Amino acid sequence: MTSIMLDAQQIQNAPAPVRLWLEQQILAALGPRLAPGASSPRLAACTEAQAANLLNRIRQVPFAVEVFFGLAHPEISFGEPPVVTFRLLELQRRAGLENITKLLECLDLINRAFAEMCDDPAARFCDFDAAGHCSILPATQNSIAALWKALIAAERPGALPITAAE
Repeated sequence: MTSIMLDAQQIQNAPAPVRLWLEQQILAALGPRLAPGASSPRLAACTEAQAANLLNRIRQVPFAVEVFFGLAHPEISFGEPPVVTFRLLELQRRAGLENITKLLECLDLINRAFAEMCDDPAARFCDFDAAGHCSILPATQNSIAALWKALIAAERPGALPITAAE
């Protein structure tokens, strides 16, 4: 086993991918654990067809669409069961939102539309914590990325190549 010791300045000066990797390693080792007797939110996997349906449901809110596709950005999944975790501030920056409240409103809209679509009020598309992270299932991230690629390939504005199942 090898150890590496870094001071705060070295971490701050490290390239962004290295800082992200360090954050993920620390979060995986020391991240929040559920209190005894507490249950985790029911994150549900979203298929590509469901992602297309969800996009149709949130389409009227452009910032929510930006946040939705921001969740396709590659990140490392970890934990048991594995989840993909994003920093809320990074999602806010990518979506061009002025504050974190607007981001949380978008995530809430996406969660509500997903629960309604699944006909299950407990189903969660994503979850976020007090430490400033948003989590989704890897299968959900893959579905969003596949939908994005299909939309780009279609080269027709507003066309959905995937049938949105109701």
